[in-house]
Amino acid sequence: MQGLPFGCAQIGGALWTSGAARVSKGGPHDRRMTAANPKEEPMPDARPNAALRAALWMTGAIAAFSAMAIAGRQIGAAHDTFEIMGARSAVGLALVLVIGGARGQLGQLSTRRLPGHVLRNIVHFTGQNLWFWALTMIPLAQLFALEFTMPIWVLLLAPLLLGERMTRPRALAAALGFAGILIVARPDPSALNPGVLAAAASAVCFALTSILTKRLTVDEPVIGILFWLTLLQMAFGFAGAALDGHVTWPTAATAPWLALIGASGVLAHLSLTSALRLAPASFVVPIDFTRLPLIAVLAALFYDEPLDPWVLLGGAVVFAGIWINLRAELRPKGHSPAVTKP
Repeated sequence: MQGLPFGCAQIGGALWTSGAARVSKGGPHDRRMTAANPKEEPMPDARPNAALRAALWMTGAIAAFSAMAIAGRQIGAAHDTFEIMGARSAVGLALVLVIGGARGQLGQLSTRRLPGHVLRNIVHFTGQNLWFWALTMIPLAQLFALEFTMPIWVLLLAPLLLGERMTRPRALAAALGFAGILIVARPDPSALNPGVLAAAASAVCFALTSILTKRLTVDEPVIGILFWLTLLQMAFGFAGAALDGHVTWPTAATAPWLALIGASGVLAHLSLTSALRLAPASFVVPIDFTRLPLIAVLAALFYDEPLDPWVLLGGAVVFAGIWINLRAELRPKGHSPAVTKP
């Protein structure tokens, strides 16, 4: 459980900095979207390190999501997905309240955007349950490969729902990332099973969740997003777990893994939300492609799932796409021509 103190420190530090960042608004370089016009301008030159900071935040999301997958695999036979989601959210809610209270940020909580939070968490809860169920059905690398069709959906939907510009580097990053996934997974349509279909459906849900999260970050603090995430999904999870009249309570063997899932879940969403506050969704989300080669290596080490050269080749293609996108976003404005403009 060495990851827990790290997660708490990251959560506390980010809640502190996110609160401070919200003090300054409306300046000449303010990137916030308005409710009336939720379109986002390209990253301004006044914040040349915003893309790099967003990428660094995404490393926290990648580590947390990977830890959550390992922990979920460990207890998948003992708890159903509703029990895992309820326990995960309970741990996360406790962390948010304790650290947010210590930082004096609980006063930022409000119900003003509650309908948006409810919609976001219904979509995410559906996707997360499908993901945890698929986790017990198919190999980890295959699960992540199918999940990583999500950035393709984000890149396609972001111009329509967020008004983001589709630049050539972003389109190339998505294409290379998807190509890398196909190299790793080498999907066989004749081998479709419920686990594969669940993983693919979860990707669509996660893409919509990223879009809805980006809309909330317009005027909602990070702690508000995390609070409603954990509270609503705790209620959803425990309600679902009670439907069959039987609830398996945590044991000495499963409680540490459930705690790790809870802490990793909060850290993952904290990192993702913080990254989305700094950069466009169509830039942030493809960075998550790096999780695929990482989880393939972890699966080989912990579960003896075979690691073949195709994984390494696909990972190299993924990294190439991300590097191209990062270089383009870190250049001064105007060096990346747009392919489409809403």
